[in-house]
Amino acid sequence: MRTTIQTQMPIVNPYIDHDHAQELQAISEILDSEPAVVGLVYDDLVRGGIEADKGREGMTAEQVLRALIVKQMNEFSYEELAFHLADSSTYRAFCRFGFGRKSVSRSTLQRNIKRVRSETLEAMNQVLILRAGEEGIERGRRVRIDTTVTESNIHEPSESELLWDGVRVLVRLMGRVKDLVDLRFTDHSLRAKRRRLGILNAKGKKQRVKLYRDLLKVSRKTVASAGRAVEALEQCRPTERMAADRLAAEMCEYIELVGRVISQTERRVLKGEKVPATEKIVSIFEPHTDIIVKDHRDTHYGHKLTLSCGGSGLVLDCVVEEGNPADSTLAVKMVERQEDLFGRPPRQVALDGGFASKVNLQDIKELGVKDVAFSKRRGLKVTDMVKSAWVYRRLRRFRAGIEGIISFLKRCFGMDRCTWRGGTSFKAYAWASVVSMNLVLLARHKLASRLI
Repeated sequence: MRTTIQTQMPIVNPYIDHDHAQELQAISEILDSEPAVVGLVYDDLVRGGIEADKGREGMTAEQVLRALIVKQMNEFSYEELAFHLADSSTYRAFCRFGFGRKSVSRSTLQRNIKRVRSETLEAMNQVLILRAGEEGIERGRRVRIDTTVTESNIHEPSESELLWDGVRVLVRLMGRVKDLVDLRFTDHSLRAKRRRLGILNAKGKKQRVKLYRDLLKVSRKTVASAGRAVEALEQCRPTERMAADRLAAEMCEYIELVGRVISQTERRVLKGEKVPATEKIVSIFEPHTDIIVKDHRDTHYGHKLTLSCGGSGLVLDCVVEEGNPADSTLAVKMVERQEDLFGRPPRQVALDGGFASKVNLQDIKELGVKDVAFSKRRGLKVTDMVKSAWVYRRLRRFRAGIEGIISFLKRCFGMDRCTWRGGTSFKAYAWASVVSMNLVLLARHKLASRLI
């Protein structure tokens, strides 16, 4: 049974006298004053044909949202979140779990929290930003823009590791097929593991290529066996049809991914080609992962994020980019999104030097922005960007503050590495970090105003 909030609040312990508990209480007051955000979460939970008035009692939309915030604020795993919700009276009070409610399991928390979409969290953030504008905390008149990288939860990629991953996963799935239909196949996982270790410890290119040839041979055989296993699933009993279809779809997905790894390995190792980053796959578990090279030296595996922040420290906007676009192609888009958010362009915009170009300066000025400051001028005159050198220096120092905001997001809200699986969940994870941080900052503004 789904509800947005509980119709009758069970008895809960009051918040304790502690700074963190006071922040949670202030966040709770903010969420109570914005019931629309709970409604957004409710729509996600009942999406997909689930009937809200049937079934056993589950988590309400309000509880799911608050549990998500607690998880992201503390960078808890689902196991740790389940423990703290069972153990901490403060977290139970914040998440609206009373004495009569049994503690929530890890799987229940994961199933419900992962239903919250990135679009919902983005809309929630817009509600919070507009609220900050009404309270005079953030009016969006001065905006700073920069990019960062959030990494996917994968190991350092190499073709030998990817091929080994593919073989062992397909063998495991074929073992599940044997439970449904009669299937015979050769398990090459041990041989693949030995070849992977041999490649890792090879002393020369000739020895490495020889081991790669055998590992590729094993991988092709395993893919062929997996293809026959998919065909065999068509012969399963009607009572097991649904399970067989799910398993077949999963196997087809991995067969396609391992095939791509085999192709790129043949091109790079055997033929000596330089495979473009856009054509590479660096993980069969997170195939959405992009290769991001920053400053021509550091390589990251994840997604580039473009952030817009205001003078209050709040993150006004966040975009998870596809591929590794140049910063210079993102500047105008981010300013236009600020205009959509506030209904007017910002008065001043401060950007990193990577965004600088004459075309960007002209296009941003045409949107109605008075002062545009790039931290590195790159041939641009100060008088063309802003009205005086004094304004330029102030905006350049203002832009530097976004580095601290990004560091705060990564150190305290898990933005450095996404632990959720899948491209769609990656975007939701990034927005969950942003929303959680903004709620903490708004709560601190609320607490500070009470002391004045």
